Amino acid sequence: INSFTETAESPLTAGGDSGIMKVDPAAEREQIERLNAFRAARNAAEVEAALNNLKDIASSSENIMPASIRCAHAGVTTGEWSRVLRDIFGEYRAPTGIDIAALNLAASDTVDSLRERTRKTGEELGRPLKILVGKPGLDGHSNGAEQIAVKARDVGFEVVYEGIRLTPEQIVKAAEEEGVHLIGLSVLSGSHLELVEDAMSRLGELGLSEVPVIVGGIVPPEDEANLKTRGIAAVYTPKDSDMNLIMADLVNIIRESNGLERYGALH
Repeated sequence: INSFTETAESPLTAGGDSGIMKVDPAAEREQIERLNAFRAARNAAEVEAALNNLKDIASSSENIMPASIRCAHAGVTTGEWSRVLRDIFGEYRAPTGIDIAALNLAASDTVDSLRERTRKTGEELGRPLKILVGKPGLDGHSNGAEQIAVKARDVGFEVVYEGIRLTPEQIVKAAEEEGVHLIGLSVLSGSHLELVEDAMSRLGELGLSEVPVIVGGIVPPEDEANLKTRGIAAVYTPKDSDMNLIMADLVNIIRESNGLERYGALH
């Protein structure tokens, strides 16, 4: 079985990108330009009439299919069509993977030490430590974010996590409303640079630049350095598999951002 050891180079890693696909910012701009051009070429009156008809039909018990077909003929976009339906029916948000009772299965001296550090730091800052874990963009891979959220809750953090497919605007607004000590952004879509830049810009506009931000995901080393120059406190990738060390980092990042001395290494 093992006599043939040579193999063809994997096409996934043959290029200079190490098999990591990143979104070209120009692609987003070009798509927006195409969409704006499409909208400009439509009959605005027909679009408005079709959307109003859809709203009326959806508000009743009638079949929305004919109204939806009318929208398609008028050039209504999927986003415009779905916005009308969301306004009427609301938006379904699936349960997250952290909607479970807190477990104590991982209890150990290390975990106890982390809980004590979290508790003491909260006392020094005048309230329990609270973090927000956000999934910006269309990335639906939530396992990593939810593991961080559950682990953080287990070691004493209050955790804000509202699920997947949120905009940077929604995440930053939640951070402001919840008064969090730290924001964690999980991005596995290849759009980490653009999404992080958007979120950081919005934090600055709200006067929240002092709130530390960390990033987790599939991030190439060169992008990791780029993110840190933009003010990101830490970047975690799949190689960072020790959850206890990550939790210790979070406590120290919060302490540093609030002028407190860092804790030493975990024992």
